[in-house]
Amino acid sequence: MFRNKYVILIIVLTFFHCKEKESDEDLYEWQTINVTATAYNSLAYQTNSNPSITAFGDSLKSGMRCVAVSRDLLKMGLTHNTPITIEGFDSIYLVKDKMHTRWKKRIDIYMGTDVKAARNWGRKKVTISYRVPKKK
Repeated sequence: MFRNKYVILIIVLTFFHCKEKESDEDLYEWQTINVTATAYNSLAYQTNSNPSITAFGDSLKSGMRCVAVSRDLLKMGLTHNTPITIEGFDSIYLVKDKMHTRWKKRIDIYMGTDVKAARNWGRKKVTISYRVPKKK
């Protein structure tokens, strides 16, 4: 009698364990928009007295691939840790910071302490793609 209960229990647990998990493609979609892209560094004269801490509270380190976004983009789904791709770059970047409210449709690409690289980037119109949860 106990043996049959254990067999049934094992079958039930196996069934639930084997249930197919949803993939990222099932849960997320990529959206594309055009924005103005500038670059910034973690230096006190460009930000504040603690330039390595973002508006979300993350600590920045040179070499990280992250961006700050204008606050209107937050409302479009570019929230904290949203992965994005930027035209002209091969890597995926993460949203780690917020910009001042005066900016619209704008991203700021983090370039560590390399002021020369940030200045060489300048300001460009680029296309970005970002991942958001699918609406059900």
